[in-house]
Amino acid sequence: MKSSLRRCLPVVASLSVAVGCTSADGTASAEPAPSPSGKQAAYCRDLHKALPAKVNGLKRRTGGPASEFTAAWGDPAITLRCGVRRPLILTPGYKRYRPGSDTWEVNGVEWMPEQQPDGSVRCTTSKREAWVEVTVPEKFTGEGGGLALFEELSDAVRKTVPYGVI
Repeated sequence: MKSSLRRCLPVVASLSVAVGCTSADGTASAEPAPSPSGKQAAYCRDLHKALPAKVNGLKRRTGGPASEFTAAWGDPAITLRCGVRRPLILTPGYKRYRPGSDTWEVNGVEWMPEQQPDGSVRCTTSKREAWVEVTVPEKFTGEGGGLALFEELSDAVRKTVPYGVI
């Protein structure tokens, strides 16, 4: 495991920024499949083909909603969505706007972690030509609890989604 990943595990596990993924009544809501277009859609399709069959030892499975822009592994599912919108925390005008949010680098890909109300951690790429979001259930987010999965996912992202700022 890369040393930068080892150092960030406690940070990822203890983040307290809560955004998205809940409905107005506070219950978890299903995320719709992303619908990128143009080059972003092409990058996401390439990523979908390059994703590993296993992540963190968990087999890839059909996750809802099934799409060429989504993937899932295990149960509870580690989910990936490609071609998502810019994270709210990086969107000017959002009440919790933090353009300087912490990120960490794994195998040449920068990830921005955000703690979710249900205990999961959502990590979104930065400095890529398409936003890629991975949600890791709380079961896998404890100190050393499987976040090495980002090594496998980062390799696929690095190979298919070019470096750049969107």
